[in-house]
Order: sequence, then C-alpha cells, then structure tokens
Amino acid sequence: MGKKSGSEPKLSKDVYESELFRLQTELVAMQEWVRDTGARVVVLFEGRDAAGKGGAIKRITEFLSPRICRVSALPAPTDRERGQWYYQRYVEHLPTKGEIVLFDRSWYNRAGVEKVMGFCTPEEHTRFLRQTPIFEQMLIDEGIMLRKYWFSVSNEEQLRRFRSRRDDPVRQWKLSPMDLESVFRWEDYSRAKDEMMVHTDTSTSPWFVVESDHKRNARLNMISHLLSTVPYEHIERPRVKLPKTPIETGNYHRPPRSLSRFVPDHVANIIGDTER
Repeated sequence: MGKKSGSEPKLSKDVYESELFRLQTELVAMQEWVRDTGARVVVLFEGRDAAGKGGAIKRITEFLSPRICRVSALPAPTDRERGQWYYQRYVEHLPTKGEIVLFDRSWYNRAGVEKVMGFCTPEEHTRFLRQTPIFEQMLIDEGIMLRKYWFSVSNEEQLRRFRSRRDDPVRQWKLSPMDLESVFRWEDYSRAKDEMMVHTDTSTSPWFVVESDHKRNARLNMISHLLSTVPYEHIERPRVKLPKTPIETGNYHRPPRSLSRFVPDHVANIIGDTER
C-alpha cells in the first residue's frame, strides 16, 4: 500500500502565500534570464492522478509570460501519431532558444499508463526503457536543461482527492474513468514506476521525487528546487519612464455611449440583491 499521509508539518496560509510569492518573483527573474541568454528549459511533471502536478504548474506559470513559458499537455495520440516514432510528437513541443516548456505528463506515459493499461506492447515498453536515457542525453547534449519531477502521493490521499473532485461541481471534469481504474491498479502502477526509475534515473538526467500529500509543501519544495538547479542571474532592467498624460487638443470627440453595445451590469444586480 502507499505511504501514510500526514507525516509532514503543515504551513499556515500566510506563511505559504508569502513564500510562494517570493519564489514566484524568482521565477520571473529566471524567465528574464532565459529570454536574455537564449537558454532552453524543459521540466517534466509526472506522478499518479491527483498527485498535484497541475497545481504546481499553475503556481509556476501564474506570473510568467505565456510567450516564454508554455505548458504542453498532450491528449491521447492520434492514429497518425501512433504510426510515428514514439518521441516525435513530444519533440515538436520542445523549446526554442529563450523558452521554458512544462510538460504536464510527457513521454513517460509509456512507462506508466500505457504499460499498466496495455496501450503498448511489452516489446514497445522494453524499447522505451532502453531508448529513453539515450533520447534524453541527446536533449542535454543539445544544450537543453532537462528537469524531471515525480509527484508522490499516498493511496489514502489520492482517494481523498478523488472524492473531493467528485463532490465539487467546478472540478468534476478532472475525474475520469481512468482515474478510478488507477485506484484498483495501485500496485501495478507502483511496479511500473519502480521499473521506470531503475532504467531512467541517470546521473545526467535524474528523477527528483516531490512528497505531495500536502499540496502547499509540495509546491514550495518543487519550485525552490527547480530554481536551485537553473544557473540564472538577475537581469537589471532600466527603469521605464512613463509618458505624460496626452494633451487634449479638442480635436477628438468620443462617440455617444448609445452607439456602443455594453455588457449588462451583472455586478449591479448582485449589489442590489445584497442590499435588499
């Protein structure tokens, strides 16, 4: 069975939000360094369903430019993609100079869900384990900074999060039949993960495990570690001089409001309801 949850100390909300903002400020500094130096960064987020990958990605990207840092969350492969070299559809999403790409699940699908659910043959799985260290070394030799994170959640906490999703109308879409199947195949996924680690945790492309039963702890730990592994420097920017307010010449006359279509004032209705 999975590890017991609750072994980590919990942070207060105030401490968490303060430290998260500090780290997010550093992420912006890292982004500016990536843009200026032309660095290429790839971060893989792997782990069981509901392990906290999406939440970590959301906090990382919150203040970053989508033109520099983008998320790749690929759907199931198409028939055409199934006929291609396995890594091909992922290669298309690798960064160019000055970009950061966060993979919300990656080529490691073959080591996890495809292996457990029988979506690939044993031969394809074996070939993946053999070829992936070579593939990743090619990326590193090309100059890409590759970081791999495994979000580790206990079976008790995973099930608790599934129940929470089931009862939450804005998060029910996150709960899929595949998620439910993973509950019954917990040990199968554990064995697949262990085998994956044996073959793909290398000295040049190591796995870093994030204890994720406590989401706040996991986010801070993961972001802090990522920042510590990228040799970014703070880029000094000249202070922007804002222009003065334009001079009104009297040559412009705004059209009447009646000519524009404004959205209804929904907020006014809310305020009116609360004041009744």
